[in-house]
Amino acid sequence: MAFLLNNTSISSHLRSSSQKTDGALAQSRRGFHVELGAREKALLAEDASLRRFKSHKKGMHRLKKIGDVLTVVVVAGCCYEIYARAAMRKEAQAAAGGSS
Repeated sequence: MAFLLNNTSISSHLRSSSQKTDGALAQSRRGFHVELGAREKALLAEDASLRRFKSHKKGMHRLKKIGDVLTVVVVAGCCYEIYARAAMRKEAQAAAGGSS
């Protein structure tokens, strides 16, 4: 019970401190709009020599999708293996208990 009281006091302290910092961050984000300088515009401009390194191509998108699908398949296979072994163990225990 003491742990729950201690836990709630910690969470209320974190909540109150986050509210204090939110106000400070909100004020700093509300700065006036300033036009970009020449250097900033040059840095944000598209560079032709770096274009070949972009990963926005269809092949990269397809490869990411295949990786996601393979990850899901592997996780599903692992879950099935765990379930199958647990079911076999349960059947073995039931057979051992029934034959005794």
